[in-house]
Amino acid sequence: MTGRTAYPGAAGRDRAVRVLLADDQTLVRAGFRSILSDEDDIEVVGEASDGEQAVALARELRPDVVLMDIRMPGTDGLEATRRILADPRLTEVRVVILTTFDVDDYVYGALRAGASGFLLKDTEPMELLHGIRVVARGDALLAPAVTRRLIAEFAGRVKQPDPSPRLNALTEREREVMGLVGAGLSNDEIARRLVLSPATAKTHVSRIMTKLDVRDRAQLVVLAYESGMIVPGWLG
Repeated sequence: MTGRTAYPGAAGRDRAVRVLLADDQTLVRAGFRSILSDEDDIEVVGEASDGEQAVALARELRPDVVLMDIRMPGTDGLEATRRILADPRLTEVRVVILTTFDVDDYVYGALRAGASGFLLKDTEPMELLHGIRVVARGDALLAPAVTRRLIAEFAGRVKQPDPSPRLNALTEREREVMGLVGAGLSNDEIARRLVLSPATAKTHVSRIMTKLDVRDRAQLVVLAYESGMIVPGWLG
């Protein structure tokens, strides 16, 4: 099998989640493909062995989700993620980072670039399948507690907060909600803290993401820390 493989006929199943695998290890790709191919609602549409191939195949195949190894020769997964998510033709593509470490600089950089979350390479098959489905429907693949731990560790290194002018578009209530998102609270937890209904909390979060033009919750967390809106340990 070559490192760059496109599967013809992939577009024939409109309801299937179209997945592109990007990893420099053939056996790793084969393992993921074997797991995914057993699912009726998920379809592997191509494979890439480095970041350059991943970008090219993303543009060619327009997958719903790219499973992206962060460390690959040549163009690595971080740069490939940046290029894919900066391409206006690929606004519907979501990237999930594959890593052997649950917290590292590469993962944080990928989240800053717009990745929708990350999975460990040794994740259980059911978690892999769940993660792909979560991201395909537009949600971030980071549990609130993991989000808080990951982002807080690296956002603490930000020396000078960079308040984004985009935040001026938010109402006071929306800024309050965004701060709680940044602290890693779920919609239900936000609703309880602010004495709102879960539906209202969800609506606030959706409006904030629209106003700030971010893909999902993971990017809201990054922006909240980097803008200085909150700092690690804000909720104690």
